[in-house]
Amino acid sequence: MSATSNTAVNLGKVHPEVYQAMIQFNQQADSAFKASGLDPLIAELIKIRVSQLNGCAFCLRMHQRDAIKLGESMDRLAVVAAWWESQYFSEVEQAAMALAEEITQLPVPQHKSWNTGVLSDEQVSAISWLAIVMNGWNRIAIQSHYPVAP
Repeated sequence: MSATSNTAVNLGKVHPEVYQAMIQFNQQADSAFKASGLDPLIAELIKIRVSQLNGCAFCLRMHQRDAIKLGESMDRLAVVAAWWESQYFSEVEQAAMALAEEITQLPVPQHKSWNTGVLSDEQVSAISWLAIVMNGWNRIAIQSHYPVAP
């Protein structure tokens, strides 16, 4: 057994079978989200907000690019970190981001509750699974020190 200090360990390379299970988990969460009837752009907003909270630069860059490809505006992306203070986001988007924050930050953030009745049980479950998966990916990327360079 070798000990490393201050050295990045790429978790996916060291245990590829666990990484593959994470990919499958991600695919199942994505499928549940798509089946929920929510706009695909909301999935990217959730991934961005969770990545902001976790401080994952790799995932932030990737999902902001994905959101832009889906037609997201730079104005909305600029205020995702303070979504509750802006008028850019619909009631459903606000509920989705608040729920994702609750899952990421436990205990519940101090702003308006996500439980306003605008999301169905299926949508609450789909958003929850997506946020749980995104939290996992953030931790993998951060712990593995994925490079983020221009």
